[in-house]
Amino acid sequence: MKFTEINVFGVYVAPITVMMVAAWLVTVGLRWIADRWGLLRHVWHPALFVAAVYMIVLSSIVLASARWGFHVP
Repeated sequence: MKFTEINVFGVYVAPITVMMVAAWLVTVGLRWIADRWGLLRHVWHPALFVAAVYMIVLSSIVLASARWGFHVP
């Protein structure tokens, strides 16, 4: 497991930053789907539910990148 800095337009950023943005994009998509199908109406606290989904997606991305060695050149 090796995480190295990623060069984004000449600025080195931590890999967790890129993973957080990717997890946010996935969560936005999942929230759009859940809202479109009306699934968020059945949740007690929608904001808390979306935050929990974000953490699940982010931890899945981190674990997958650590396991399979995903990296951005």
